[in-house]
Order: sequence, then C-alpha cells, then structure tokens
Amino acid sequence: ALNERARASFAAVAAPSTGRTTRLDVRAIGKAGAPLTLVFTAGDDAVKLQSAVTLAPASKRALDQAQLREQLGRLGGTPFALGLVDDSALTPALFIPVSELNALRQEAVAQLTASRGGVETSRLAERRERIARAVADLRVVPGAATPPFVLAADVYTVDDARVAADAGATEVALDPFLRHPMPPVSRVRALADDLAARGIAFRLRTPTIVRPDDRASIERWLDLELPFLSGHAGLVAELAARGSDVVADYAVNVFNQHAAAEFFRLGARRIVLSVELTEQEIGAVVAPWQGAGFDVLGYGRPEGMTIEHCVLSAAFDRVVTTCRDLCVQKHPNVTLTDPTGYTFPVATDAQCRNRLLHSRPVEASEFVPKLWHSGIRGYRLLFNVPGDPVADTVARWRAALDALHAGRVPDTAGIRALVGGEFTRGHFARAV
Repeated sequence: ALNERARASFAAVAAPSTGRTTRLDVRAIGKAGAPLTLVFTAGDDAVKLQSAVTLAPASKRALDQAQLREQLGRLGGTPFALGLVDDSALTPALFIPVSELNALRQEAVAQLTASRGGVETSRLAERRERIARAVADLRVVPGAATPPFVLAADVYTVDDARVAADAGATEVALDPFLRHPMPPVSRVRALADDLAARGIAFRLRTPTIVRPDDRASIERWLDLELPFLSGHAGLVAELAARGSDVVADYAVNVFNQHAAAEFFRLGARRIVLSVELTEQEIGAVVAPWQGAGFDVLGYGRPEGMTIEHCVLSAAFDRVVTTCRDLCVQKHPNVTLTDPTGYTFPVATDAQCRNRLLHSRPVEASEFVPKLWHSGIRGYRLLFNVPGDPVADTVARWRAALDALHAGRVPDTAGIRALVGGEFTRGHFARAV
C-alpha cells in the first residue's frame, strides 16, 4: 500500500533529464474491444504500436496511470528515461495483460534505438571527418633551431644563476618575482652581461599571473629588453610583438600540434611543452617540426597552484603586504602538509601570492634518449626550492646531453641517483 501511494505521488511528474539518457514520453489510446495504442516519442523520433490483444473491462486491477508508469518505466540498461505518460485518451476501468505492456515497451525501445543509432552513427562520422580536416589543416610555422642543444637552468637567485652557468648550463632563466626579496635590477643586468660574455644565454622569467594592478611592478623588468621566459599567454604575444626573444613556458599548456603552431605564429622562439604530456604524446606533438623549437621540463617542481591569499600572513594573523618580515626573515622556507603526509613547498612571490610547488621534483632523465630521438634539443631544469642541488644536477645533465650529442649512451642513472627515492616521473610515463 505504501508503494502504491508513493507511485501515485509522482505518477504525473516527468522524469528529469540526466544528460546521459533521452526522455521518452508515452501517449496511451484505447477503448473496450479495441487494441491498446501506445505512441512513444523521444525527441524528434516517434513509434506507434498496437497490442496483440484487445482491451476488456477490468474485473480487478484496472489499467491506469500508475500501472502504465510502472511497466513502461522499466528502461534500465536503455538510453531512455520515462517522461510524461498521457492517458487522457484511454477509457477508464479497462484491463490488458502486463505481458502486453512489456512487449510494447521492448518493441518501442528496439525501434527507437535502431533509428537513433543510425542518426548517431551518421553524426559521429561527420564529426570524425570534421576533426580530421581540422587536424590536417595544420599551419606549421618553423620553430627556432637549437643546435646542438639547450640545457636551461631556471633559478630564482643570482648566486644560483652563476652556479648553474659554472656547472654547464647553456641558458639561465632568472625568476626575480618568485620569492622575497627581489634582487636589484642593476645586479640582474650585470649578471646578464657576464653570462653573455661567456656565451651563455640569459632570460627573465615572468609571473604566470599578471593582472592590470600588477603591471607597474613588472614594467621596469620588461623595459630591460632582455630575452624572456613566460607562462603568461598574453605576455608571450605582447613581448613577441614588440620584437623580444620570448620562450613560452610550460604554464601556457601547449599539449597538441595546433596549440604549438599558434604560439609559434604569435612569435614564441621556443615552447616548453605541457608537463602533463607522456613521452609518447610529446613525440606526437613535436613531429611536424622534428622537435625543433621545443623544450621539456627534465627536473624540478612545477607550480601546481597559485594561492591568492598568503597562508603565512593568515597563520600569524598579519595584514598582507605589510608582513614581509615573516617570509624574508623569520620563515623564508614555507611548506604545507596535506592529510596524507605529502609536504608542498610554498613560494611567497613579489605580489604576496603563494605559488604551491609539487611535493616532489619531476625527474625525467630516463626518458631523455627517446626525447632526443624525437628531435627535442631543449631541456629545462627548474630550481625553485632552497637547497636544490643546482651544481650537481646541471653538471650531470650536461654530461648526459654531451654524450647524446656525441652518439654515446648517457649516464641517466647518475642523474637519478641525485634525487634518491624522493622524486616523481611526472606524466612522462603515465597520463593524467
């Protein structure tokens, strides 16, 4: 009795669309001595069916809205969900066997599925053809050649920049915005001049987030007219348009050939591929360029998140931007630990935002021979945590790339030994 009252309470209510099923409305028509006619409607498709037996006066349970919904609503495992059931054209107090209702429902589902399947097959075929045409229409703008290879160290202190250069980096990118205090512009300019005299390329790494209110604070750096590394898509386009040598960093999320072609079209000299690509996917993306103009992140902790509200000032109940004694003097090395015990370094940047870094460094040296075979000649090492082994890491990577360039087998095990067991292979081996 409780079940009957429950069914009656929602008998006239249409089933909501779930996004996974198609709503199926039914209209029942019939009178005593005539077959039961059911019209099933799903979107633009409709099926009209008649029962094999005729309706008869009911001696016990009469055919009503509740029974129609109960039998016709048994659509589990089908692409349909019962919607409205209209019994206004059905004479009351009639009877038909439940088996007839079930047979009509099954036949309707079979016909509608076949009809919609043909339409869906045609739609998917057209979609696949449209995608194939778009993929084939790839306008390849040549990437910059990088002979014989680029070994780039991305650092945040002038001292680490010099250490990386001494250890064999062919390019150094300095992020003066990553942590307080920022280095003086004059000291950075002197560093750039010193490296240039040694034949080592130098770049400034910009923040990934630059809002209009932030622009004044970085303008003096942009005006230095140095080469840049930027994960800010707008800055990549702007700097390239003004004639600057700019590399698009991993944060622009280039993960297919069309995105790569677009950033080359915008003027990026090189592109650091998304850190979410596997080794096989990287090879597919760079294929039209034979790897020319592409870098991959071989070591380091990518920025996983930017936190707008400083966790350090919140922990000490201080006013943001007026509490730099905390991150500069008292707590320069901030970490957050999640419930599972993983510890994430946090960098408080020049705008008092927090850059949450990966809990463990990516270490991808084992994939370098295959990446080299794909034509990739740019490898970036990211040093953004105090105490990173800059000198040893750069030196061992340089030895490995020198070996590959000379046609020898590189010592990737020696690189891996530096990090021990505290590392991740990232997405080189396993997709997102």
